[in-house]
Amino acid sequence: MSPRGTSPTIVDVAREAGVSIKTVSRVLNHEPGVHETTRDQVLKVVEALRYRPKQSARSLAGGRSFLIGLLYYDPSANFVGSVQQGATLRCRELGYHLVVESLHNDAPDLRQQIDRMVMALRPDGMILTPPLCDNPEVLAALRDSGTPCVLMSPERDIRSVPSVRMDDVHAAEEITNLLLSLGHRHIAFIKGPPDQSASAARYQGFVNALQAHDLQPDPELVQPGNFTFASGRDAAHKLLSGRQRPTAVFASNDDMALGVLAAAHRLGLNVPNELSVAGFDDSPTAALVWPPLTTVRQPVVEMARMAVEMLVTGPRNAVSAPVDETDLHRVLPHELVVRDSTRAR
Repeated sequence: MSPRGTSPTIVDVAREAGVSIKTVSRVLNHEPGVHETTRDQVLKVVEALRYRPKQSARSLAGGRSFLIGLLYYDPSANFVGSVQQGATLRCRELGYHLVVESLHNDAPDLRQQIDRMVMALRPDGMILTPPLCDNPEVLAALRDSGTPCVLMSPERDIRSVPSVRMDDVHAAEEITNLLLSLGHRHIAFIKGPPDQSASAARYQGFVNALQAHDLQPDPELVQPGNFTFASGRDAAHKLLSGRQRPTAVFASNDDMALGVLAAAHRLGLNVPNELSVAGFDDSPTAALVWPPLTTVRQPVVEMARMAVEMLVTGPRNAVSAPVDETDLHRVLPHELVVRDSTRAR
């Protein structure tokens, strides 16, 4: 044990646990190759001694900063909040810290911003959310700096670059099939912003489901949006004031679906008796509004946790242990959540 009044050191931990200093270091840095029994013993001693490694010492010893960066540009606060929640929790569990930065996807100095950020922080890896995960300039900047990254919900998988996603196409098919099973045939759709890959994927799922029932999307019932409440409200006013009013509206995220509910209320339409409304994401507000919103639960928190884990312990493009190429691209399950905003015609 350390002398009274001094903090315990890694030497004390190694002595008490009966292992080498190197083994203690590997356990604390979450490196592979340590037997589970040994790992548990070291962690028990760490807890008993209240040992806390100095961040500077950890960085010098392992050549790491123990910082993970999260880059985002997204108008949906719910999505960004869920990503931060999942990533922060997993970073804390693995002994890392999360640094969050907002970047405009079309900024003229985007490359310079990333270069300055990497030079200042020296992060061990970056998590990229849409649309930054599909921006060639962003990917090139990180590649040239040697900074590992994991892509969240990219438009397409990139060889040797880890990614985690859900199946947006299949999820949109499921929610459209639900509306069709309830007897709806005049179904409107509100798209997301064109620079986000999820927008096209969800619209494709909507079209797939219609065509499977020998139906085609009506151009008059398809409106643009940008994943915000205001865009959903404005699109709904156009749809519900047209010559052929839909019996159901599928908004491609919950924020826009809430805008549809607001527009329907203003126009005196009862949801779900006169209009069924469905969203996508299962944001916290989806269960709080009236009527509660039928939607798809997107596993955003779980995807963010997985992204951190892949950076710290996963693929060869990331911080440490290599894995099989087939394990680079993860698809997490979604869930259809049926609530009171939809009903049979």
